[in-house]
Amino acid sequence: MGPEMEELIVERVGSLARLRLNRPAAINALTHGMVRGMDAALTALEADPDVAAILLTGEGDRGLCAGGDIRSLYEAPRVTDGLSMAFWRDEYRLDARIARCAKPFVAVMDGLVMGGGIGISAHAAFRVVTERSKIALPECGIGFVPDVGATWLLPRAPGQLGAWMGLTGRILGASDAILLGFADHFLPAANLGLLVRALAGLPADAGRAGVASCLLGLAKPVGPASLAPHKALIDRCFRFDRVEEIIAALQAEPGEFAAATLADLQAKSPTALKLALRLNRLGRAALRLENALELEYAAARALVVGHDFYEGIRAAIIDKDRAPKWAPDRLAEVSDGWVDQALQVTADRVFPAQGGTT
Repeated sequence: MGPEMEELIVERVGSLARLRLNRPAAINALTHGMVRGMDAALTALEADPDVAAILLTGEGDRGLCAGGDIRSLYEAPRVTDGLSMAFWRDEYRLDARIARCAKPFVAVMDGLVMGGGIGISAHAAFRVVTERSKIALPECGIGFVPDVGATWLLPRAPGQLGAWMGLTGRILGASDAILLGFADHFLPAANLGLLVRALAGLPADAGRAGVASCLLGLAKPVGPASLAPHKALIDRCFRFDRVEEIIAALQAEPGEFAAATLADLQAKSPTALKLALRLNRLGRAALRLENALELEYAAARALVVGHDFYEGIRAAIIDKDRAPKWAPDRLAEVSDGWVDQALQVTADRVFPAQGGTT
């Protein structure tokens, strides 16, 4: 068995096909091999009449997936036709494929689920969270933008909660993940074994209705969302289409929540914040998940030859000094014209052009 296959375990348990991410020491961070392996597995499983459902889980007890393997992206050539772009292209195609999967796809978002981990789980037909779930899009903190289809999901959260999540990078628990539309069902972690057995016992032709009934039978009530008391403030402050206006609104608000949110934004890459907010607004009008992914890919092309993405990774995981030096370091220095140019879709696409749409 080659190293790529060792990172991903594909197995059958009754009528259930299991995809088990197998890099527990790295919290199952996605490599290009894992992405390709999942794609190949889906090709076989979608065509198998004996498979009732597909279940995605992560090995170890730390989380489903901490995101993409950003160390390998840091070390890759910093060009628009290099390994990083190939990884993102294949990853985004996989995210869209999971969303369109012909078999009921169930993702267990247990433990840490960040970045690329959201891409392979939050687009699933059925998404399960536990009391250990910690779900986040921290990309603006490493000079990147929420991607993997996040700019399709975030604008569809209630009010401005999605904009808040994408710009601050804050971690969500189970109840907040369900509130924002990133998950569907709460199941205690101790009962995940019951889920596997129940799904494995389904008839092969159970379909989505059978899987939905199985999950409803196992799901438990989730507690109140911690963001609910702050939604009105978030809606007031994040309704603007310019990051500068959001920051000004937060500065005018009293209280600890507004102050903490302001501090979150001020620590992020100005370039990433402006790109992320524009992508969020464009995502509102996207007709399909693929449209949002295509614009995210355009943003990645701009960032892969820039400064902040690599500086953010350096500060977070290379030197670990947690003190990135952004360039530019002021929002005013990131022009609207640059943002416009960064989001131009080029001939290097993720998906074929659809009748003039992005």
